[in-house]
Amino acid sequence: MTATSGRLPRRGLLIGATALAAIDPRAALAALLATPTQTPGPFYPKTLPLDAENDLVRIAGHTHEAVGTITHVFGRILDTNGAAVTSANVEIWQCDSRGHYHHVNDGDPGQLDPDFQGYGKTVSARDGSYRFRTIRPVPYPGRTPHIHFAITTATGRRLVTQMYVADERGNERDPVLSQIRDPAQRAAVIVRLAPTRQFEPGALAGTFDIVMG
Repeated sequence: MTATSGRLPRRGLLIGATALAAIDPRAALAALLATPTQTPGPFYPKTLPLDAENDLVRIAGHTHEAVGTITHVFGRILDTNGAAVTSANVEIWQCDSRGHYHHVNDGDPGQLDPDFQGYGKTVSARDGSYRFRTIRPVPYPGRTPHIHFAITTATGRRLVTQMYVADERGNERDPVLSQIRDPAQRAAVIVRLAPTRQFEPGALAGTFDIVMG
């Protein structure tokens, strides 16, 4: 194959894309689907933990790690044009392996896992990426497993949503997830958690990309 023939397919694709854009300009700049907004729920922390970073499994000064299946959740914060949203504050909070939030209104503090941070935060990188080390979310009465997310951009825009786990039986009857009627939006907040040895033995991992609308 000559150098000229090697360039022909690419040139043809460019010509085709240009022609398509001339017919429908929206085809060249198709917007990403915005991540749906969801309730923050009643258990956003009233007081943030002193050790509030992106590892919820190990608390500074504690001998033991949290009970539960270690899970790495990562992804990118994007705008609807696919551009990275940099320097955004990314927060998560969830219940511990016993189904309790680290919140003054959620039951007896003695029922909590003292080694679970319950809340974490990080800042998105230049490519919009973020990462958390936490535990696989568990169900509690009335809710399917989920993790709360809040993203605040450098310009002050804020999105609160929830991440759900694929193939959970409770997903179909969860009162919050069921509020998302659009199938594509619903699929955007459901993440498959799969075994991985990339980070540590026995851990799960899942990708949750978040699109700011």
